[in-house]
Amino acid sequence: MEKVKVVLVKSLIAAKPNQKATAASLGLKRPGDSILHDNDAVLAGKIAVLHHLVKVETV
Repeated sequence: MEKVKVVLVKSLIAAKPNQKATAASLGLKRPGDSILHDNDAVLAGKIAVLHHLVKVETV
């Protein structure tokens, strides 16, 4: 399965509660945090919620 690197590039201070919860479920706490995930439909939905706060790179 293809791996995807997700990097939090903006702060979650002014984010909505559902966006903060989604970032926490991905394991992202503060700007600059990154994590590798398998590319699947669940991850695509989470990225759609956080599209303006994260940067996504294929690995």
